[in-house]
Amino acid sequence: MKIYTKTGDKGQTSLIGGRRVSKAHQRIDAYGTVDELNVLIGLVRDQPVNEHWKALLKEIQDRLFTIGAELATDPEKTVNQPLPAIRDSDVTLLEQAMDTMDAKLPPLRAFVLPGGHPSVSFCHLARTVCRRAERLVIALNDEEPVDPLVIQYLNRLSDYLFVLSRSMAQELGAEEVVWQPRV
Repeated sequence: MKIYTKTGDKGQTSLIGGRRVSKAHQRIDAYGTVDELNVLIGLVRDQPVNEHWKALLKEIQDRLFTIGAELATDPEKTVNQPLPAIRDSDVTLLEQAMDTMDAKLPPLRAFVLPGGHPSVSFCHLARTVCRRAERLVIALNDEEPVDPLVIQYLNRLSDYLFVLSRSMAQELGAEEVVWQPRV
């Protein structure tokens, strides 16, 4: 099988279900951003400091492929194949991981500036792309239905990535710089 099909050469692609849409369609932008997030989660997973979180980060990448499949499916067509779906337990898994990390972190009393170590910065970058993906999926949902659990999962994932960034900073001995607003 060749990787190129030439069917997208005029700026269109197919959704699962067969409908062709512009590659600039809101649905394509949403799942393309989820794909970008998946790459960044892989980068975060590859950081040595995250060795003990590797399995969960891989699970998150799998869930992002699930979300991509959901977003790539035409909501107006019946698909004759089973597709994976996000479950409540996927959201709960993120919450439990955050609770575990939070128990070891100092209380957060102010905003923190992203950075302190390249690994931490990669995590913050993933968090911001996750927020962008969430905004795009919400905008898509305003036009066409999206599973509410997809939106909830992305929202919780960005929270998870923030807590993970703090946990990474702590493990790496990186300074957590508190934002001091100039007033």
